[in-house]
Amino acid sequence: MIEPEAGRVQEDELVFRLMRLEDIPDILVIEREAFTMPWTEDAFRNELTHNHFAKYMVMELAGQIIGYAGMWAIVDEAHVTNIALLEAYRGRKWGERLLDELMRTAAYLGMQSITLEVRVSNEVAQNLYRKKGFRPAGTRKGYYSDNREDALIMWANLPEYGEQAVTEGSVDLK
Repeated sequence: MIEPEAGRVQEDELVFRLMRLEDIPDILVIEREAFTMPWTEDAFRNELTHNHFAKYMVMELAGQIIGYAGMWAIVDEAHVTNIALLEAYRGRKWGERLLDELMRTAAYLGMQSITLEVRVSNEVAQNLYRKKGFRPAGTRKGYYSDNREDALIMWANLPEYGEQAVTEGSVDLK
């Protein structure tokens, strides 16, 4: 594992690419660290092989997967399914960078808006989403099956990302 000490690695050393089946074991490590109800290997395998709406990317540092994000691109709306970083790499604004890349990719794919659900108790994530232009649009009562916590539904428009969608190092998910 790469030492996540501040100052040792730069944001420009991050690489974004499509998620592959062989990435699933590394993704499961992140899932278990980040979520109380982590997705299974079969869930990711199904997303990558059978769900033609699904678009997943990984974020690498020196060849090591340290984060990933996924969405469903349906007509002109993107629905964020997951976004997570290894705990050792949080607090550096790299989650923000991962979300930026996902939003740019959604715009590149022709999406006009993007939505997600977030736990009502997860203020850190909500603050990031608000910073990126997401606005609350309602709640889903008892959405999370582990504790029946409500989810806040948030939406953002994507036009401002469209012009920056294809940048050097960006993921091409077509």
